[in-house]
Amino acid sequence: MRFFIELSYNGKDYYGWQIQNKVNSVEEKLEYCLSILLKTPINIVGAGRTDKGVHAKQMFAHFDIEKKISNNFIKKLNIFLPKSIHVFNIFPVKKNVHARFNAISRTYKYYLTYKKNPFFQDFSWYCFYPLNIKRMNEATRILMKYKDFSSFSKKRNEKKNNICEIYDANWLIKNTHFCFTIEANRFLRNMVRSIIGTLVDVGREKISINRFIEIIELKNKDYCSKTIPPACGLFLYKIIYPEDIFL
Repeated sequence: MRFFIELSYNGKDYYGWQIQNKVNSVEEKLEYCLSILLKTPINIVGAGRTDKGVHAKQMFAHFDIEKKISNNFIKKLNIFLPKSIHVFNIFPVKKNVHARFNAISRTYKYYLTYKKNPFFQDFSWYCFYPLNIKRMNEATRILMKYKDFSSFSKKRNEKKNNICEIYDANWLIKNTHFCFTIEANRFLRNMVRSIIGTLVDVGREKISINRFIEIIELKNKDYCSKTIPPACGLFLYKIIYPEDIFL
């Protein structure tokens, strides 16, 4: 039987979601704890791959097992897992439903602050540049007119599918924080942070709105601005699936 697992994690101490040699990953911790408690090797498949230091308010993964999962299993699992990982739910889904490929949309949020505060440093980027949020939102709305985001992809590959559909994107400001929200059917590697870095340059009035459009249309990552430096402000915020995946 296939199960979905819904979880969140603080990514500060992890080299991303995916298992890698000799470094901590969320996937490795989760697989280890599931395998010990269920007394059988468990392989999980995540809905995506967050990078080093990136957090997740909502993440999904799937795994297969023929055993029944008891009602108090989630409580046991959360006791066994590191404090930085919390499981909300484990539930059965239809056969062959895939955590990654069946997702309809994903939403990311990025937080930056213009006021230095040691208690914000793990969850936001301290950006000391003055920013024009009106210009940033004007440029952000332009994103939804395009599908090819090759300019914001980390890897250059002529055969790679760099087509994404952005459903919504905006900047909001509250107190000392700017929050960027973006929802799309899929994201390219490093795409969100590359877009934000370029939008910040628009907000700094380092590049014009017309130049931002040119960068998108050039379809070449060499022309976009530098990726924002830390991953700490980036959260995988929400993943949506069709209702018919559930049993």
